[in-house]
Parts: sequence; structure tokens; C-alpha cells
Amino acid sequence: MRQTTSATRGTTGHGWYWAPRVALHLGGCLALLAHNAIAQTAPQATGTGAAIPAQSAANATAPELGAEQIIATILAHNPQLRAAQSARNAVRSGTQTAQALPNPRLDWNQGRNTARIAGVTPGPVQSWSISQPIDNPYARKARIDAARATELESTHLIGQARNELVSQARLRIYQGLLHQAKATAAAEDVQLLEQVRERVRLRVESGEAARYEIIKADAEIITARERLQTARLMVEQSKIQLSQMAAGQLPGQWKLLGDLRDVQELLDLNQLHQLVTQHNPELSLLQAEVNKARALLRGAESSRWPGLELRYSQSQDPELRQGQWGVGVQIPLLDTRSGPIAQASAELERAQIRLDGRQAELKQEILLTWKSLEMARLRIEALSQGSVREAEAALRVAQAAYRFGERGILDVLDAQRVLRSVRADLIDARYQLQEARVLLDRLTGQHIEHSPS
Repeated sequence: MRQTTSATRGTTGHGWYWAPRVALHLGGCLALLAHNAIAQTAPQATGTGAAIPAQSAANATAPELGAEQIIATILAHNPQLRAAQSARNAVRSGTQTAQALPNPRLDWNQGRNTARIAGVTPGPVQSWSISQPIDNPYARKARIDAARATELESTHLIGQARNELVSQARLRIYQGLLHQAKATAAAEDVQLLEQVRERVRLRVESGEAARYEIIKADAEIITARERLQTARLMVEQSKIQLSQMAAGQLPGQWKLLGDLRDVQELLDLNQLHQLVTQHNPELSLLQAEVNKARALLRGAESSRWPGLELRYSQSQDPELRQGQWGVGVQIPLLDTRSGPIAQASAELERAQIRLDGRQAELKQEILLTWKSLEMARLRIEALSQGSVREAEAALRVAQAAYRFGERGILDVLDAQRVLRSVRADLIDARYQLQEARVLLDRLTGQHIEHSPS
């Protein structure tokens, strides 16, 4: 019984003897895996570090372009806008066609008179006639008004294309500034995490902290570097999109200037509604379609009496010369033009319904965009004045507590994660504010002026 008990105790004591060693070996394996992961990313970091001086040298010589320069280049070379401007020249020729007067008609005949009975003088016979159509003045005016409405419609199409193009370019610019701000914040996070990791490394080497803390710090640095690379790639993507809008006329390497914190004066909601009614290119286009439909309806009603035809004819034979005047008019007896009139009336009604419906929709869009802008502005005030300062203070407290050994590395990383999240929310709120401003400018037609004639 004593031998059994001692054997049992010896076995139990031997198990407790190996438990710390097993844990130590497991910790060493985890550390080895973490260092292997760092070693795998080290060549990439080395390559990135070798590429950074070259990239920095290229950026140092790259031109700096602001929003006004980029938009001017896009307006000068965008193919869609240039195609719309060329289409207006074709529409102008339609107005000249509508104003043209009908050409006169000349007929000439020649023959020979042969005598078949006694007393008739044979000889040559000639005749000619000239006629001039005269349009109904009401139909002519309606036709010219429809052509001018079409020309005005093409002008509004150019204004709408220009307004949409500038708005899209400004959105792309603010997207690039958004990703630049995220890249700057990510670079600051990487720098701060590297400082934290250095402190953790010293504490781990001195035996004051567990090896797990260095593994956690390395994982956070890898994640932060991935966010930094993603943000920089998104900046380049925004530049490529802007270059595509400019038909490739922007430089190959260039810097985007600007700041999401740029503040512009905001108009009152009632003033915005007035600007939409007066300058919105879509409403102007729909109003031109209504005017065109009205002119086509007047033209269909006037086509019942298309006009007159004045004629003069003269014939000559060996014995007589005869001249005649005449007037021709088409009488709407069988065709009263009821079909074209009904069709034109339906088109006018459809155009008016589209105009009224779009006016109501734009009022709601203005209100919705205004509310979005106010929400973004309130978010910016709340985050910049409260949350960001509190998160920065919490991070400083956590770092100080970690230096004195009162807190662990997880508390510091959690505080830094909270600060990173709050800063990201602030950057997103600033972008949402600029996006709402761009949408308001697009709805009020702020970019249709100075369109090329």
C-alpha cells in the first residue's frame, strides 16, 4: 500500500514538473510562428522601403493639381461633353431648314401643231408656267418655334451634361481626398503601433511582460500596414478615374491638392428651392420639351390649311398667245388632320406631366439632401469636439498606465483601436458633408454657366 501510494505521488509530481515546460515550449512555438510571419512580411517591407524613396522622388517632381485645374482639363477634353456640343451644331441647321422659304416651280413644254382641217395654220407650239407655294403663316411660325425649341433643348442638354460631369468630377476628387485622409491616419497608426511594439519588446526581453504581448503587437502592425496600403491604392484608383474622365489628358504622376475640411457658405432652404426652379438643367430641358410639344400642336392644327400656290402660265401657237393667272388651295374636306392633332395633344400632355412630376421630385430631393448635410454637420461637431478628444485622452492614460505596469498591452491596443474608429468616423462625416454639398450644387445647376456656345 505504501509503495502504491508513493508511485502515485511520484507520477503526479512528475506531471506537475513537466507542465511548465510544456507551456514554455508552446509559448516558444507561438513566438516562432509570429516571427516567421514577420520574417515573411520583412522582404515585402524591405521592398516597400526600397520603393518608398523612388516613389517619394517621383512625388517630389510630380505636379500638384487642385480641383479647379482638374475640372478645367476634364471640361476641355471629355468626349461625351464634346459630342453633345457637336450635336448642337446639327440642331442649328434644323432651325435654318425650318426658316427656309419654298422654292418656285418652273415648267416648260414644246410641241408642234398639225392641221387636220382646212383653215388651221400649222406650226410650233410652246407653253411655260411658274408657280410659287406660299406657306400658311401660322404653320410656318409653329414650325420655326418647334425648331428653336429643339435647339434650346440641345443647349439644355449640354448644360445638363456639363453639370453632371462637374459634379462627378468633384465627387471623384473628394473621394481621393477621403482616401488620402485615411492613408494619413493609417500612417499615424503604423507609427504609433511601432512605438508601442518597441516598448513591448523591451519589456518582453527584460521579463516584465509575457511573449504573447509582442505577438499581439506584431499582428496589429501587420493589420495597420494593410490598411495603409489599401488607402494608398484607393487614392491611385481615384486619380485613374479622374484621368479617364479627362480622356487621359492629366499627367501620369500628379498630386491631388485639397482638404475635406474646406467649408463653403450654405444657402437657405427657400433659396435652394428657388435656384432649383430657375437653374436646374433637367427642369429646363423638360420645359423646352413642353414648348416644343406646344409648337408641334399648333403646327398640326395649322396644317389643315397648308397654304396657297400662285401660278402663272403662258402658251403660244402660230395664231394665238395666251396668258393665265391662278391660285391653288387645298381644302380639308376628307382629311381634317385629326390624327396628328390628337397625337400632338397627347405628347404635350405627357411632357407637362413629366415636368410637373419632376418638379415635385426635386423638391423632395433638395429636402433630403439638406437633411443629410445637416446630419453630417452635426456628426462632425460631435466627433471633433467630444469623441476624438476623449479617445485621445483615453489612449494617453492607457499608455501611461502601461509604462508603469498597471495595464496590459491589450488595454493600449483597445484604446488605440477606439481612437482609430472615431477618427475614421470623423473623416467619413466630412466626406458626407462634401458629398451633400456637391449634390446640392448639382440639383441647383451651379455648373451649367459658362458653357461653350
